[in-house]
Amino acid sequence: MSTKEKLLEELLLEEDTLKQNEIVLFNDDVNTFDHVIDTLISVCDHTPEQAEQCSLIVHYNGKCTVKTGEYTDLKPRCSKLLQAGLNAEII
Repeated sequence: MSTKEKLLEELLLEEDTLKQNEIVLFNDDVNTFDHVIDTLISVCDHTPEQAEQCSLIVHYNGKCTVKTGEYTDLKPRCSKLLQAGLNAEII
């Protein structure tokens, strides 16, 4: 096995051990685009453009992954989204 193959294999193993979760935001008929955008900026550290794109994806597709990371980082963020009246869950 070459050094390059060994490094690639180690990288793949490392990716498998770092479990990444996602916050998925779901569409609703209650919240305005502005509220969703402002909330994503403040809670998920989105740029205004990123938050706007996510809000449009949620609107047209029904859901969108808005943040990926470790569960311990996502749990308080998801709670804040829920407190703001948005419909989200960690998967």
